[in-house]
Amino acid sequence: MNFDNLSKNKKLILCIVFDLIGLIPFIDLLWAPISAYLMTKMFSGYKGKIAGVISFIEEFLPALDIIPTFTIMWLLTFVFNTKETVIEVN
Repeated sequence: MNFDNLSKNKKLILCIVFDLIGLIPFIDLLWAPISAYLMTKMFSGYKGKIAGVISFIEEFLPALDIIPTFTIMWLLTFVFNTKETVIEVN
């Protein structure tokens, strides 16, 4: 799966859908490794790997299903990003 070419709005929709899938009872053991894989593919780099581990733990433990891990990661990536982008104009 390649999520690199998706706009940030489409990624947000996918994040919400993935969080809603995580709320379905009795699929935690199946969904935990899938969500970790999707998290690492959707958010690349070191942050994506850390988020994948957190997503796996969150989905594996039944009491933590309510936490919207994908949406939180989207917010950290696209809204609360402290990294400044420099646009060079020629």
